[in-house]
Amino acid sequence: MAALGQNLAVVVHRAGDLRLENRPIPEPGPNEVLLRMHSVGICGSDVHYWQHGRIGDFVVKDPMVLGHEASGTIVKAGSGVTHLKPGDRVAIEPGVPREMDEFCKSGRYNLSPTIFFCATPPDDGNLCRYYKHSASYCYKLPDNVTFEEGALIEPLSVGIHACKRAGVTLGSKVFVSGSGPIGLVNVLVAKMMGAAAVVITDFTIQVKNETPQEVASKVESLLGCMPDITVECTGVQACIQAGIYATRSGGTLVLVGLGPEMVTVPIVNAAVREVDIRGIFRYCNTWPVAIALLASKRINVKPLVTHRFPLEKALEAFETTKRGEGVKVMLKCDPTDHNP
Repeated sequence: MAALGQNLAVVVHRAGDLRLENRPIPEPGPNEVLLRMHSVGICGSDVHYWQHGRIGDFVVKDPMVLGHEASGTIVKAGSGVTHLKPGDRVAIEPGVPREMDEFCKSGRYNLSPTIFFCATPPDDGNLCRYYKHSASYCYKLPDNVTFEEGALIEPLSVGIHACKRAGVTLGSKVFVSGSGPIGLVNVLVAKMMGAAAVVITDFTIQVKNETPQEVASKVESLLGCMPDITVECTGVQACIQAGIYATRSGGTLVLVGLGPEMVTVPIVNAAVREVDIRGIFRYCNTWPVAIALLASKRINVKPLVTHRFPLEKALEAFETTKRGEGVKVMLKCDPTDHNP
């Protein structure tokens, strides 16, 4: 393994303490692969762990490698791995079930309480030079799909899962609340799934000091009707309220953004109008779908990447993300290849 060089990693130690440090290069088990990481996106959750040292009940107690939006090249495959070989370019699904429980049996493995998930305490992420991962959750990238597109499958998957849970279909009218990377991928996926019209806050609707009811009426006047589906990507209380008021009776509100545990919402308004409120937790069974969409050029995520930094400048990249500059900041982990 010494021939591979150093394994530089971005590690959060506690709130406010982010470091670049060398870690040992891991040895893959029989059903694992060792990857030379190429492109890793910075997510809002990475910044949150750095700034606050926790997200809800997930608390950073020991140093943890960040990063979960990732792609790389296989350098070594375990003895039991048959579908991948060294040299294969892959996208990494960061959530790997640890046991075959009832959620896995029913195909909803994202809900398994013991799931491994990159960069969710205590599990290390993949913002490093070398990383090992379950081979079953590494997906081969076609030649016409770039490493950066491979890394963007993770946020894209949130959009695919949310729009599926929302029931977006031919002719849907959709309201997307929040225009960060997750809001934007929901716009892309909703349009691709057949939505006839999509409005999104901060683009088609500027929200300043309006009440949630005023935001809802703005949405209605822009669409010409109330949306069948609202996808809420901020987690902000006022935005969830606006989402309920905006959604047409009999429609669906999907909560994607996560804020405080307790929020005050007009639940009776939703109840008497039969507005279905659905949650989502990450995603499941989305990587093959996303790869097919990217390979067929049905969806274009490339413009989401606005900043690129080499891994050595990770701290600068995190500061850029924290300031809210651009859309998606991508770290380039392979010193010999900084191409997309």
